[in-house]
Amino acid sequence: MLSVYLICVGKLKEKFYKDACAEYSKRLSAYCKLTVVELPEAKLPPRPSQSEIDAALEKEGEAIRAKIPPSARVAALCVEGRLRSSEELPRMFPVPGRSLEKHMVFLVGGSYGLHPSIKAEASLQLSMSPMTFPHHLARVMLLEQIYRAFKIQEGSSYHK
Repeated sequence: MLSVYLICVGKLKEKFYKDACAEYSKRLSAYCKLTVVELPEAKLPPRPSQSEIDAALEKEGEAIRAKIPPSARVAALCVEGRLRSSEELPRMFPVPGRSLEKHMVFLVGGSYGLHPSIKAEASLQLSMSPMTFPHHLARVMLLEQIYRAFKIQEGSSYHK
């Protein structure tokens, strides 16, 4: 069974986001071993300078790097990433027994995204849309798409 990690900057606070994530986590338990890691978002003043933002992203990047398991294929969610269809997503996953990579890791940054070094180190850069979404909503959308990917792989009618 594939291990899937979501390494996210920021904690979910709103009940509706928590409920949606819990529902997709429950559904995914039949298809993968899902681990969601929530890292604290760096504290910034109300109107941070670019150097303060850069320092915060670097600190968050170090925390992310420490949580990525070895032998992982890493996809960083970022606006400049490549748009992919739902049908393409399952082809991104490592195939247990046929790949040196044993884990699929998705990185979801905080309010200011991910540090450029984290994006550069990722195997893939993935964009959900050219539109901007709250990073907590992006987490829900990503979990749904991962679930959809497994349903596509099994040939289910969930993906119409």
